Amino acid sequence: MKIIKAGYEILTAISEGGIAELQHIEKIGRVCYKSEDKITEDGESARKFVKMLIDRGHEAMIEHSSLSVKFIVDRGVSHELVRHRIASFAQESTRYCNYSKDKFGKEITVIEPCFFSPLSDSYTFWKHAMESAEAHYFSLLDSGVTPQEARSVLPNSTKTEITITANYREWRNFFKLRTAKAAHPQMREVTIPLLAELKKKLPIIFDDIIAE
Repeated sequence: MKIIKAGYEILTAISEGGIAELQHIEKIGRVCYKSEDKITEDGESARKFVKMLIDRGHEAMIEHSSLSVKFIVDRGVSHELVRHRIASFAQESTRYCNYSKDKFGKEITVIEPCFFSPLSDSYTFWKHAMESAEAHYFSLLDSGVTPQEARSVLPNSTKTEITITANYREWRNFFKLRTAKAAHPQMREVTIPLLAELKKKLPIIFDDIIAE
């Protein structure tokens, strides 16, 4: 059994300083005001324009740009991610993946819970439960059942990879919900650093969102 930490990977290429992305939104948004003559090549007009859109709540314009992110999380967290309906998803399937095969190292992979200290009894209990689940999963496969049947004993901690593509407006809603104090600790484990990285790569779009 392999234990790994949760993580993410931004799949969409982002221009230096996010200027090209802001300019794309500006080019579209200025159609509403017929103010294309105010566009500047240095991107400064785009920065000011997109900030104005967000400040005024005219976020329909930022729906014209999207972002794809791959999350490496446990199944429990993935169940929350797919509740964001204005998005597209692609997820590692336990119906078709047979973790007893060489390509998976002949083992299941689980996400280490961030709320247990590795030296605590709770962590030890969790680890034993994961090892037991893995043993029963492989026993079921050895008995001749299919992966989609054997998966019934896989725990919520089983690692999954899920890619989300959504427009910027939905990502803003996503971060407001998923970085809040009320969000699950394992959700915040990946969303808070992702938000921080996107603030650097896509300024203005996410600047006003504060992780609690």
